[in-house]
Amino acid sequence: MVVKSDGRREPWNHAKLMMGLRKACEKRPIPANALEEVAEVIETKLHQREEREVDTREVGAMVMDALRQLDSVAFVRFASVYRRFEDVGAFVEEVRSLLHDASTLDPEP
Repeated sequence: MVVKSDGRREPWNHAKLMMGLRKACEKRPIPANALEEVAEVIETKLHQREEREVDTREVGAMVMDALRQLDSVAFVRFASVYRRFEDVGAFVEEVRSLLHDASTLDPEP
């Protein structure tokens, strides 16, 4: 079961997960099977948990972690909706953080 931010509970929905992934990756050079793999990894992690309920915030964090590794543009798209940035400054700070993380992982020669 998924616990929504307003406290409602609803059954897990694979289609909703895939819809969110596809929306974030729209017009990006990401093969469909890569999105299926992301969904499979997330669902496997959730099935391995002892708890039978998961908060939507936890699912969103898992999706953001996966998208951050898969495609930075898709990550920023998803994060901008998921985190509901209150202003441009918060959005810019997230992009700066992403750029900083990328530069530490792949330093220029």
